[in-house]
Formats: sequence, structure tokens, C-alpha cells
Amino acid sequence: MPQARSEQTGPNKKASSRDIGIDLGTANTLVYARGHGIVLNEPSVVAVRAGTTTALAVGTEAKETIGRTPGSITAIRPLKDGVICDYEAAEEMIRHFVRKAVPGRRTRTRMVICVPSGVTPVERRAIVQASTRAGAKTVHLIEEPMAAAIGAGLPVAEARGSMVVDIGGGTCEVAVISLGGIVLTGGGALLPGLDLRMASATGIPVFVADNPLDCVALGSGKCVEDLDTLEGARFASGVLTA
Repeated sequence: MPQARSEQTGPNKKASSRDIGIDLGTANTLVYARGHGIVLNEPSVVAVRAGTTTALAVGTEAKETIGRTPGSITAIRPLKDGVICDYEAAEEMIRHFVRKAVPGRRTRTRMVICVPSGVTPVERRAIVQASTRAGAKTVHLIEEPMAAAIGAGLPVAEARGSMVVDIGGGTCEVAVISLGGIVLTGGGALLPGLDLRMASATGIPVFVADNPLDCVALGSGKCVEDLDTLEGARFASGVLTA
């Protein structure tokens, strides 16, 4: 299997780049900073005071409050099935993660954000608006199966069929992109024996990506690394699709 190569500083480390890629997941959010790799990996959770929209904690800190706080504090997930279901909480979560991953930045950030392939124009606009309000200068969207394929190291530009199965916390997406065989990405790819079971059922070679949990974020990161070129070419329509 081709490998997705990226210099990484490790999750939850600080970076200085103003260009970032975000895998905005239902369960976890990963942030990739240009030139640094994946610098943040935290739960997509916001803790708020009951009856208000005031965020008291975000990410790992918010998740740790579940079951340990008074009933007046509620932990919510701003995304459902990979799309925003609580706009204000999502905006606060994105802002918090960007500030934590890229502290002290003096310019607005260019973002590449991964979205499910079936998002509606309204859902797409909600992600763009929330990210812009959270501090983005420009926002580009990339469909998650394409990002997963790029992050897994597949030669997506070649005209040979391949199937990518991205099994996430809120959605499971399947896309035919390139190369031969089926490539598994996402947390579900780690289920014991899933690759062998799928290979037996389909009669097609099945591979688990080298870093299945990071593939989508790494795919957005590869786009971030070439963002100056892509802004004038592949991102002309605003969305990079499978």
C-alpha cells in the first residue's frame, strides 16, 4: 500500500502556520497545520451551561466534564452525521481548536475543511460561515472520501478504479477513486478482521490504510501544503470532489 507521508509534530502540539486543514468529525476533530502535520486531535464536544449558549469548555476538557459536573452543565456534540447541527457551538469549537493549534497568529487563517460527500448546499454554507466567523480568511471544502484517499497515499489522478471506504464515528462513506482494490480508512477500519471479511465477501483485495484514523486529516493537509496552487486550479469550484 502507498503510504501517506507527512512530518508530524504530534497531536495537541502548537504550530505557527496560518494555513490549516480540519477533519471536522462527529466524534473527533483533527487539525493539520502547514509544515507541521497533525497538531491537534480532540473530541468534538462543547460543554455549555444549561439554558445558555455559553461555552465553558471545548474538546478534551469538555469530554472530561461528562458525569463529573452539576446538572447545570451539559456536554453537547455540535456535529451529527458529519454536519453541523448546533451552529453556535460549532463556531465556538472551531475557534477554540484553531486558537489552540495555531496560537498567537496575527493574520486570518486559510482553511481546508473535510465534509461528507452528501452535504447539501445549506449544510455546506453553514460550515463555511461558522469557519469564517471563527477566524478563517478563506475556506475550501474537500469531500471526505477524496481526502481519505489522498491521505492514504492513493494516486487519485490515475484513471484506474479503486474503492475507498471511510468508516467514521457518524458516517460511513464509500467512493470509487483510483488504483485496484478496496482501501479502508477511519476508525471502523480498525475493527478486527473487517478487511478479511470484506475481501471474502467481495472477492476484491482489501487493504487497511497505514494511518486509518488520520487519513482524512492528512488528505486535507496535503491540499494545505499545495494551497497556493490549488486555490487557482482544483479548488476553483469551492469543493474538491471524489
